[in-house]
Amino acid sequence: MTRTTAHLISHTHWDREWYMPYERHHVLLAKLMNELLETLEKDERYRYFHLDGQTIIIEDYLQVHPEKRELLERFIREGRIVIGPWYVLQDEFLTSSEANVRNLLTGHQDAAKYGVISKLGYFPDSFGNMGQAPQLLRQADIGTAVFGRGVKPTGFDNMVGELTSTSYESPYSEMFWESPDGSSVLGLLFANWYSNGNEVPVDAGEAKIFWDKKIADAGKYASTPELLFMNGCDHQPVQRDLADALETARELYPDMDFVHSSFEQYLHALGPSLPEDLVTVTGELRSQHTDGWGTLVNTASARVYLKQLNQRGQTLLEKGAEPLATLAYLVSGQDYPHALLTYAWKTLMQNHPHDSICGCSVDEVHREMITRFEKSRHVGDAIIEESLKAVSGQIGTKDVDAWGESAIPVTVFNTTGWERSGTVSVEVIFAKRYFKEGPNPAAIAEALDQLPLVLERGRLLDADGRVLPCKAEDLGTQFGYELPDDQFRKPCMARIVRLTFEAAQVPPLGYTTFAWVQLPGGESAGAAASPLTLLEPGMENGFLAVRIREDGSYDVTDKRTGKTFTGLGVYENCGDIGNEYVFRQPEGDTPLTTRGLDARITLAEHEPYRITYEIVHEWTIPASADASFAEEKRRMVPFRQRKAGRSSEQIPLRIVTRISLEANGTGVLVSAKFNNQAMDHRLRVLFPTGLAASTLLADSIFEAAEREIEPAQGWINPSNAQHQQAFVSVSDGSAGVVIANKGLNEYEVLRDGRNTIAVTLLRSVSELGDWGVFPTPEAQCLGEQTVEFAVRPYAGDAAQPEAFAWAYQYQVPWFAVQTGWQEGSLPAEYQPLKWQGRTLALSAFKLSEAHEDIILRWYNLAHTEQPIVLEPHFPVQAVHASDILERRKHRELLDEGILRSSVGKAQIVTYALQAVQP
Repeated sequence: MTRTTAHLISHTHWDREWYMPYERHHVLLAKLMNELLETLEKDERYRYFHLDGQTIIIEDYLQVHPEKRELLERFIREGRIVIGPWYVLQDEFLTSSEANVRNLLTGHQDAAKYGVISKLGYFPDSFGNMGQAPQLLRQADIGTAVFGRGVKPTGFDNMVGELTSTSYESPYSEMFWESPDGSSVLGLLFANWYSNGNEVPVDAGEAKIFWDKKIADAGKYASTPELLFMNGCDHQPVQRDLADALETARELYPDMDFVHSSFEQYLHALGPSLPEDLVTVTGELRSQHTDGWGTLVNTASARVYLKQLNQRGQTLLEKGAEPLATLAYLVSGQDYPHALLTYAWKTLMQNHPHDSICGCSVDEVHREMITRFEKSRHVGDAIIEESLKAVSGQIGTKDVDAWGESAIPVTVFNTTGWERSGTVSVEVIFAKRYFKEGPNPAAIAEALDQLPLVLERGRLLDADGRVLPCKAEDLGTQFGYELPDDQFRKPCMARIVRLTFEAAQVPPLGYTTFAWVQLPGGESAGAAASPLTLLEPGMENGFLAVRIREDGSYDVTDKRTGKTFTGLGVYENCGDIGNEYVFRQPEGDTPLTTRGLDARITLAEHEPYRITYEIVHEWTIPASADASFAEEKRRMVPFRQRKAGRSSEQIPLRIVTRISLEANGTGVLVSAKFNNQAMDHRLRVLFPTGLAASTLLADSIFEAAEREIEPAQGWINPSNAQHQQAFVSVSDGSAGVVIANKGLNEYEVLRDGRNTIAVTLLRSVSELGDWGVFPTPEAQCLGEQTVEFAVRPYAGDAAQPEAFAWAYQYQVPWFAVQTGWQEGSLPAEYQPLKWQGRTLALSAFKLSEAHEDIILRWYNLAHTEQPIVLEPHFPVQAVHASDILERRKHRELLDEGILRSSVGKAQIVTYALQAVQP
């Protein structure tokens, strides 16, 4: 008869910041680690400790106790303290695809310093799991994932719901987990949470009661006699008498083995005993087979300002600093700033743990996060500035015959993977004088202010001499400075002009150079006619027609198909008596909307490159929840049992919306500003699609995830909100619409007969929630708010890849820089490579630290194989297939310098190009 083995794995789940600020938790971490090291030294029976799968704990501890480094390293190398594979335990859905990769890559790089790393996909408390996790793990040589949520119903009390086993995706805590591409790992669910072996009693009487229950609970879901018990919990101190407690258990249960184990030992024992009938769960694990109250998806809308800052920060590094630094490396030989980028990424990722980026901590935590976002951004900005300077310094502007010596060149960079058009603003220096030229800054400013800038005689030309529509605005004289590499700082005063124009068809990962040219007196040159036309009120170009209704909603017609989407952009408001984790609308609360509310509509901008309307809603909404809400929170009434409603007091909510259409734009661009002074409510914007569809596509981690619009059986939560990254899309096969966003991570497709897409703009709540009473007044998000989103219709599913590429580009800023009048080795327009792959999305363009290879990563949005063609425009010694850890795999064969290959369904592919540096 096979003996049952109880594997106890000691650990602590370490939220760096949560119900206390970071430094309060930091103090406790130092104490815990000191106790752990002392226990390992004194008690040989205490064999292992799993350090929560995140290497940042080592950094945090050594900040306080650098003198402990040697001892800590010794236990890591001996395998008694198990580290990695992540840098932080992130929220998977609220951090970008590349951020998830950098998290795993950084964890591996940090662990490599110690020579050992845990090859375990560790997701103990993620609020749902990304569908591509098995593929990412397999690429990192990880064959097992453990997770606490997503498959069986786990609620706020971290207990498995009492449903029949047939209502679970898997009857066992062991299963196979498969990504859309077919990659599979062994999945282990903490069916009784990651604390089911916590605080094991030493006393025999107490131990008998403890183990009788714990063994029965574990056996209820285990498919083998190898039972897993997690000896720890959130911020749990080390159980220093565990060895004695295990001796007690062995005496009480002589027919069982009790082992102080590691995951490596546990998995080694588990493998041979796994049954053949394990279930395979596929794709995202979002707890859809539950009642819908424990998914914690509404953390996607808690403190929206954090999500916006995170989106900007991630994009700045992924689509700004990294590709521009790579371009600078290729064309100028400038050193790639590996160390600075690692620092910027680490600083950003310190905001990515689930209790941080989810916005579900106390106010002090999220104040500190803003500082980290700014620190990371400042480093990214500095890298971008240096890279733009390096690349633009190589452009031969004197070689352009159409410009002339008086030209002021400007270079516009497209750091996305597709050709791009759009409106760009760049500030250029028309005249400059340094302080050392004297007599003093005030006199210099006065002299520059009096310079005759005849802007109306200036024209913006492309390299072929074509005149482009451009608005030139004199910003006056301003202070500035330069920081030369070999001199002291050089302060100056400069006369600045802002140029705004549409940059058309800028090549992917490349640039196009234009020039502002002063024409001789009396000479004029006109630009080509604009495709933009004013409507009453509205606008159209060659692709779209937009008509604005009296209530401020708008109809968008796709002129290529004739399909019109009507009544878009209505705002909806309702009460929220939930918390940072969960949205809860008061019983009987009817949502308010701006539908039928007269709006003030004015033409704000009419330029050849862009038309913009301003729409103002003067609205009133309830000021807060009613008076009973405070008492319910004080008494810790569970959110589902609260009876509070909305206050009868009304408060103004003025929403100023700007809606724009660009000359060559295929989508409608929208921004909205409002000063939120109300509490305990949610604000959304609605897009009725009118499309018959049972599923939708939402941008997720390395995929456009297909999700059912109707929730699974057993779902009783009235809300079916879900996560998104860049977009959500609904299509009926012949027509579709994409709603793109910047840092608005929560959407819901309403079951209203019109498949209305609702995007959350703001959720105002007043408490953390979870296990205690933690007021969070700053989670009400009072004050000025700005949100950005966009609408793009498309014709049938065949056009989805182009629409999705547009949505990805929407999140990426333009980068532009004034360029010198100079000789140079680069042409006025350049792209470093060409690639083809219709359903592929380019995710990364960077340098690897190990080999200085150019790293290019794509993922296939389709579930069919896709050809890929890659043609570098720089000298390449070799091209290797790579992975998310940026390792060189097999060498790829090139056909006259061109790579021709294929990408499997939903596959993530990485290539490492060994470039010849100039």
